[in-house]
Formats: sequence, structure tokens, C-alpha cells
Amino acid sequence: MSSIKDVAKIAGVSTATVSRTLSNPRIVKEETREKVMAAISDTGYITNTLARNFRTRKTNTVVVLVPDISNPFFSNIIHGIEKVAKANDYRVVLGDTQGDREQEKAYANLVQQRQADGIILLGASIPFDCSPLRKSPDPGWPPMVIGCEFFDDFKLPTVRIDNIKAAQDATDHLLELGHRRIAYLNGPKDSPLCKDRFQGYKLSLRKAKLRYDITLLGQGDYSLHSGVKTMKRFLALDVPPTAVFAANDEMAIGAIKAAKEAGLEVPDDLSVAGFDDIRFAEFTDPALTTIHQPRISIGQQVMEVMCKLLRGEKLQDYVTVLPHELVVRESTCLPRRDG
Repeated sequence: MSSIKDVAKIAGVSTATVSRTLSNPRIVKEETREKVMAAISDTGYITNTLARNFRTRKTNTVVVLVPDISNPFFSNIIHGIEKVAKANDYRVVLGDTQGDREQEKAYANLVQQRQADGIILLGASIPFDCSPLRKSPDPGWPPMVIGCEFFDDFKLPTVRIDNIKAAQDATDHLLELGHRRIAYLNGPKDSPLCKDRFQGYKLSLRKAKLRYDITLLGQGDYSLHSGVKTMKRFLALDVPPTAVFAANDEMAIGAIKAAKEAGLEVPDDLSVAGFDDIRFAEFTDPALTTIHQPRISIGQQVMEVMCKLLRGEKLQDYVTVLPHELVVRESTCLPRRDG
């Protein structure tokens, strides 16, 4: 069996250079890299990754748990994670959990069994027993970072936007247009960020001296279907809303579909605002007014924080709050009638 010394001899370099070429090729000159890779090919030398990982206790792999990979919201976040991971010689393993606790634990076990170095969470669930976090920010777990979601009770590194302020901005926009009966289509009730968005909606109404009407609250699950279903219920009210604000874009798009099926014009009869600014938001008919989240930046920041943890650096701040933006498009306008 060929050894690293055989590769070095054929390539005319030191064994250290061969090792660097395999572990961190970016710092090796292209000409040298080509010689080493040619020598590896000639000798049939294959690095024993498992043995190396056992010695260094490092896999250069990070697990990313995604609650629903089919949700277009996550694509840009993952893109940002991958970009920084690649620049730091890390691989990303995506775990599409579909909210299944057993799936979450199975992927988390990859980290506990030293098959991955850290874990990034993009959902509102921690795949470990949370109780140690109430006593210490360092429960002895592998490095963990949360993107978008957050947990008020636990001190975990988090990258997100200010969801309360963002929801206020969206609701304020509808109020400024003259709407007074504004329905709110919420996401999963156990999601901390959805609780914040709901709070922002209510704060905006309170500031405008409007009383919160529970009949104008809908509970969805982020899906297009739940947007359609809840909008139909809103439209069946004795006094329907003149505007609806949804906790994500997919539910907002579903609401537009339900309104059109009922013979309403959007935005003339019903204004609709969403949240996230997914890729399809500007291509809906009409184009969707929404809150833009800097998803690529969120992904990049999440992975940057993970890299710091993996290098053993102490964090100055556990929470990174990135700016959001209200993007006004064609799905909102002045109300045709008073609500």
C-alpha cells in the first residue's frame, strides 16, 4: 500500500506539503498542488480520513437542520452557509427534518458521535435536552448556532432580524394606507419568531388606537394551503378585512389565491402583505408587498459564528440582529371601502 512518503518522493516535495495539499489546498501553489495530485493518482494513495479524524477529533463537517427543505425561504440561507463553509474548508450536511423529533436527534447524533463538528439549527427545535442550558451557556454540547429562530430562555448563539419591529413596519404600512380592519395570518404557534411577529402586529394596532379583534386572527403552518384556508374564513366574516398581513410569503400568496377565487380584486378589494421576500414574491400577480429578510447574510453570519466556535474563540455577543426592509409592491393600496 502506498504511503504519503511515496507521494512526496514522486512529486518532489516534502510530506508536509502533501499533507497541506490534502488538508488545506488553498495555501499551496497551483503548480505544486497539481504535482501532488498527479502523484496521488499515480500511486493510488488514499488518505485514511477516519483515522485522521480520530487523531484530530475534527471532521470539517457541519450539520444544518432544516425544518422543510421545500420551503423556498431556506434556499438563500443555505447558500450563504455553504459560501462561508467552503471558504473555511468545511462541508455541509443538510438534514431535512420535517419537524420530526427523531429525525432531528438522528442528525444531532452525527455530531455527538464525532462524525461532524457542529450543528446549525434553522427551525424552532433543539435536538437535545434543554435543561442544562438553564444553568450554563456551555452545557458541554458540540458547537451549536441558530439561524432566524431563537430561544429566549437559553443562551445560544443566534442570527436573526428584529421580528417585532418588522411586523410593526408591515402593519404600519397598511394602517398608513387607511386600512382599519387588518387580519393577521400567523405561523406555527410554538415558533418564537411567529410570537414576535404577532406581538408586532398588535403593538402597531395599539399605537393606532385600534382594538385587537380575535376574529381577524388566523393560525397557519407557513404553507400555501393554510393561507387559502384561513383567507376563506376571513372572507366569510360579516365584516371581512380590507387587508391581511401574513407571517410568511407562502401564506400571503395563498391568501391572494383565495381572494381571487372569491371574485375579489387584489389590491383594490383586499390588500395583502407577506414576510420574508422569497424569490417568487416579486413574480406573483400582483407582486407581493413584504418584509425582506437578508437571508444570504443570515446564512453567512451563522456559519461565521460557527467557525469562531470551532476555532475555540469566545463570542462577544450571542445575538446578531441584522436589518430588515419593507418592500412595497403592487399587492397593497388604499382601501376601496372603510373597514
